[in-house]
Amino acid sequence: MNEPLPTVRLKNAWHSTHPWIFQRLVEKPAQRPKPGSIVEVAGVDGTWIGRGFYNGHSRIALRMLETDPDVAVDAAWFARKIGEAVNLRRDILKLDEISNAWRVFHSEGDGISGLVIDRYDDLLVVEFFSAGAWRHREWIFNALRELYPGCRFHSFADEHVQKQESFDYKDTLGTQPAVVTEYGIKFRADPAGAHKTGFFADQRENREWLSHQCEGKRVLDLCCNTGGFAVYAAARGASEVVGIDIDAAVIDIAKENAHLNKVRPRFVQADIFPWLRDAANNGERFDVVILDPAKMTRDREQVIAALKKYLDMNKLALGVVKPGGLFATFSCTGLVSEEQFLDMLRRAAFYAGRTVQVLKVAGAGPDHPFLAQVPESRYLKAVFCRVVD
Repeated sequence: MNEPLPTVRLKNAWHSTHPWIFQRLVEKPAQRPKPGSIVEVAGVDGTWIGRGFYNGHSRIALRMLETDPDVAVDAAWFARKIGEAVNLRRDILKLDEISNAWRVFHSEGDGISGLVIDRYDDLLVVEFFSAGAWRHREWIFNALRELYPGCRFHSFADEHVQKQESFDYKDTLGTQPAVVTEYGIKFRADPAGAHKTGFFADQRENREWLSHQCEGKRVLDLCCNTGGFAVYAAARGASEVVGIDIDAAVIDIAKENAHLNKVRPRFVQADIFPWLRDAANNGERFDVVILDPAKMTRDREQVIAALKKYLDMNKLALGVVKPGGLFATFSCTGLVSEEQFLDMLRRAAFYAGRTVQVLKVAGAGPDHPFLAQVPESRYLKAVFCRVVD
């Protein structure tokens, strides 16, 4: 017989379908469950509301998981949720026909707050953003072993997450990279040596769409990371491709990715700010310019500063686009909304003295679903423009 779950009570009436309930709305339980424990949640009047992860140390006290009183949140529940997520990718989105690299599980978008899983061929990369996902990791790994027999694992949690969520987890060491293919282009996914989970599968459809505008063109990939856009452009027949990134380690991976595809973009380790100023002063112009910087902030207090940085870099990047050329600009800062990002672009164009025609606004691929009531899961903004003059 399973032990009854501890009950956590709310201080106020709760009518939201958002899975997060913040600390200020929750009564402190007399006996505090460990961070990430599964608890019963009762309303201010004692009525049952649901089951979720509880964390007395985090700003998000409760992450709701289940609102059906007859459904237990146990190993079978986790296996069912992860199975449903895999079914969506395999059978509905049919991603296996396009790539062997895709997001298997996207946190709230798939129903377990704080759990992200990426698949790179036989390698599954599991990232924990909540103490609840971390505490129940064996259930998660067991479910994945059933779905992907013989798979390898790499699992980790960022230090800032461990601090916020009050758990301690050492990254898996020595994971060998995987080689993945999407739309016929090959990449090395290296979770032990690169940013995020080793590869940016979220940009798959954006890379594919933009690459078909690059044939015979001169292309500049700013903040190129491991060379995703640059390699695609070169493989699709660009006449010249230059990739710029400040991080020497990712430049090395980018060169390997180019070699895998038998293409030769020129990769330069540099800070894009002085590089772009020099390029503009020297009269350098490109037919296609891509700007895809890393996340600017995780702190709501720093959003204005982040937008200022986006403004500065977009203004400089617009200065090296040929009249009639394409400009693709991205933000993966979840706290910056699409509306704010488009407003920043409007101002950047004004200060750069350019007229920008927006062709398409997009985001992450469909393997990164978000719930309508949880817009926080929709973090990637992609804006494709023509620079008219």
